[in-house]
Amino acid sequence: MRETLLVTGANGFVGSALMLRLAAQPQYETVGIVRSAPKRAVGGVAYEVVDNPFTHSPSSVLQRTNTIIHLASRVHVMQETAVDPLAEFRRVNVDGTLSLARAAAQAGVRRFIFVSSVKVNGETTDGRQPFTADEPPAPSDPYGISKREAEDGLRQLAAETRLEVVIVRPVLVYGPGVKANFRSMMDWLSKGVPLPFGAIHNQRSLVALDNLVDLLLTCIDHPAAANQTFMASDGHDLSTTQLLQGLGKALGKPARLLPVPAAWLKGVATLAGKGGLAQRLCGSLQVDIGKNRELLGWQPPLGVDQALRNTATHFLKEQDK
Repeated sequence: MRETLLVTGANGFVGSALMLRLAAQPQYETVGIVRSAPKRAVGGVAYEVVDNPFTHSPSSVLQRTNTIIHLASRVHVMQETAVDPLAEFRRVNVDGTLSLARAAAQAGVRRFIFVSSVKVNGETTDGRQPFTADEPPAPSDPYGISKREAEDGLRQLAAETRLEVVIVRPVLVYGPGVKANFRSMMDWLSKGVPLPFGAIHNQRSLVALDNLVDLLLTCIDHPAAANQTFMASDGHDLSTTQLLQGLGKALGKPARLLPVPAAWLKGVATLAGKGGLAQRLCGSLQVDIGKNRELLGWQPPLGVDQALRNTATHFLKEQDK
């Protein structure tokens, strides 16, 4: 008899890739919970369209579900418009997540995999060692705070019920179809725009979409994953300069990088009200995935160079349309 998996946020960036991989796993019956029908549904899996994937998942699905992979959330936004951002993040990421998890526990679901965020750990590792999964959290923005509170609530629920909780904290996810700043960097590089990032000596952890999906698949059935927290990265950190050079090579457009000192960039960005962007481009944020290797025997299957090539190839195909 096949195990039934429920995936919330199944038509998002990560969810779409996860559903594609699950479609090739005959041991699972996969149901994706979405707010609207996906533009490109994946064959071999089913979709349930619901208004609120947190509180209105069909009970008939929950009753036969073994594992939930919870991707749906209110994500970190660059241009916040909510009057009270923390309250809005809590409404979705905390209240919604815990409502679904309580319903899952009541229905007898075995495992709840919660995709959280490195922001639970903090914003930077400048001057310190990489973040680890089990160190005290220190979120500083509303998104990170909401994810930390959701994690705390899930751990409490696991202690009170038979529901196994697995928490995965990804760093920045990139891969085919990536949007936001990562896509902007590819736009700049493909156009040959000179960029003032040729002397950035930070270290940033990233995670390829395929590597994150592979870790989530590992967490579905691995007995050692129960009630554990894991960081998700490629296990190979890059400076902003190295990332741009690697992307340029993958795009076939050598990066034109000017060696502007990081301190100058931070100063100009701060004056322009872009201090947060400067921190992401010039500061360090590293995570340690040693626990994944030791407890799960998990290694990122895709190397950084190949992951960048896959991302660039998809971008170039889109440009040709």
